[in-house]
Amino acid sequence: MLYIRAQKARKTFWAVLTDKDEVKVLKKAPYKDLVFSEETYRLSEVKLLAPCEPTKIVAVGKNYKDHALEMKSSVPDHPIIFIKPATSLNNPEADIVYPEASKRVDYEGELAFVVKKKAHLVKKEKAFDYILGYTCLNDVTARDIQDLDGQWTRSKSFDGFAPVGPWVVDGIKPSGLKIETRLNGEVKQSSKTDKLMWDIPYLFEFITECMTLYPGDVVTTGTPSGIGPMQPGDTVEVCIEGIGILRNRITKRY
Repeated sequence: MLYIRAQKARKTFWAVLTDKDEVKVLKKAPYKDLVFSEETYRLSEVKLLAPCEPTKIVAVGKNYKDHALEMKSSVPDHPIIFIKPATSLNNPEADIVYPEASKRVDYEGELAFVVKKKAHLVKKEKAFDYILGYTCLNDVTARDIQDLDGQWTRSKSFDGFAPVGPWVVDGIKPSGLKIETRLNGEVKQSSKTDKLMWDIPYLFEFITECMTLYPGDVVTTGTPSGIGPMQPGDTVEVCIEGIGILRNRITKRY
């Protein structure tokens, strides 16, 4: 299924998107109960929102060896995790605002997943039981601030620095998916998710040993090589096989 969050007029709701672009509204979030209301819309009639309601976004750094090498750092011997706050969440087709504090803002296309039930101390063999489905995420990063601070919190936490979407897809295998990031139509990142150094079950066990994940939380698995800067006026697309295209435009703050 394709799960979406959407808005029509002032109403926000979860829904299932059919292959006929029909939006079938749910009474609750899909990780609570899959109960349909009587409302249906056409996809063209609604505005897509980020398909998650996270308390936090847990991100994994340097999970592709080629990205670690392009950053001129050593390849880590265990996952490096960090938090992007819920305020960094951004919608598909929404603007990414270029902060005045930065002179270099980069794209980082990533495969992410949404948690469907409370998870703590989950063994990797059970990880998929806790996952609603998979989506695209752009781990937008103020690279100059990352270098200046020597750690990652501020550089990755500006409002709107975590576009997610356009929807969550279940029923697919997350390994071996083609992942690309395009800037103004030009491919900048191209890889496959089977090149992750630590796969999703391993990451799930590693993360939930440290912290509890709640329904709606997002875990994003890392970016391949090819990162680079964006400028106001640019359009960036994260494209993942079997999921879709997450598209955003870069703008100035006015």
